[in-house]
Amino acid sequence: MTRNKENPAAVSRRSVLTAGGAALAVVLGLSGCAQDDALAKQARAGDNKNYVAGDGSVTEFAVADRKSPVDIKGTLFEGTTVSAADFLGKVTVLNFWFAACAPCRVEAPSLQALNEEFQSQGVQFFGVNLRDEKATADAFDKTFNITYPSFDDKDGAVLLAVSGLVPPGAVPTTLVLDKQGRVASRVLGEIQKGTLRALITAAVAE
Repeated sequence: MTRNKENPAAVSRRSVLTAGGAALAVVLGLSGCAQDDALAKQARAGDNKNYVAGDGSVTEFAVADRKSPVDIKGTLFEGTTVSAADFLGKVTVLNFWFAACAPCRVEAPSLQALNEEFQSQGVQFFGVNLRDEKATADAFDKTFNITYPSFDDKDGAVLLAVSGLVPPGAVPTTLVLDKQGRVASRVLGEIQKGTLRALITAAVAE
């Protein structure tokens, strides 16, 4: 079974890679590989938190090492259909979340602040909600004054489109897509506002 390995050149000086590199392994559908994966171990731990907490690892992918544009098609809670074509020409931030996830609640104000900060630069934010009904998602947005839309991804369509980059159950996870719709950087776990600002700024400058 092949593991998901980063090219050393793809990791910038800002990247924080833990010694337990297994946390970055692909776990979607790879039961053999998942046996020693740190995230899979958390999922089997039975601690009743119902999500797998990422370790905060930040990874940047050099332009030459980025994969093909993500082929995302999904529907927002408001009913609008969004496809990969909507990402072209803009830097896009995708945040995978659900309302009962404690780190998601902690990072929500920072995500909204960055959304407001970068709007004038053409950066677009989307949440990707993995579990909630519309009423629950709307209540979360109202509580934290979130103004950017979220995908209703209970069917896992958006998650599947980025399989290998977002371990299932690793919530929250945040991806920054470049202007070609390719993943430029990833944060597994709760974002730090300054770090995500730097990742977005780097993508905008390309």
